[in-house]
Amino acid sequence: MELTDKDIAVDLDKCSQPMDLQDLFPNPGPVEIEIGSGKGTFLVHQAKANLNINYLGIEWASRYYRHSCDRLARWKLSNTRMLRADARDFIRDYVKDSSIEALHIYYPDPWPKKRHNKRRFFAQDNMLEVIRCLKTGGQLRVATDHEEYFQQMQEVLLKDQKIASCFQKIDFCPAEGAKDGELVGTNFERKYIREGRNSYKIALSKL
Repeated sequence: MELTDKDIAVDLDKCSQPMDLQDLFPNPGPVEIEIGSGKGTFLVHQAKANLNINYLGIEWASRYYRHSCDRLARWKLSNTRMLRADARDFIRDYVKDSSIEALHIYYPDPWPKKRHNKRRFFAQDNMLEVIRCLKTGGQLRVATDHEEYFQQMQEVLLKDQKIASCFQKIDFCPAEGAKDGELVGTNFERKYIREGRNSYKIALSKL
């Protein structure tokens, strides 16, 4: 099947609110979303190994978004799509209730300056939207190299009763592209390993 980057790219201006994510893909199957896809490394490996699963990547940085669209097209991965959007807005406005099999968030921007902390994705309002979108049994899988941000993630996910009561902890299984000692196998993770940084992980299943 011949694919181009235009086949992979999703034009939100042509999408309804909310939308049926299945309509983005040529074949039926569960839909998983990755927030912050970077250069598409995770999506390439996951989609190649799981052709029955549809993967939607969200990336705000335009150069990474374009790189991922081109890369996924060259691999002829018709079970992938990419969109450039603010993930918070997309999930709130476009994703239907109980429609996502898994949400992957790997090495998100920690916004380390205190005045920027409000931009972090792991806040109660965003997590309530995530819970709404996940199917029962759907997974939230997270990894980060930033210890302080990970502590905040745990505060929100495990100690905020509105959030924690909707999840149970499960084992974090390494992604398809992960090598020995890796969690996900992304470019960022490998860079952080070379720099001697630790990684922190959590996986949850919606009750």
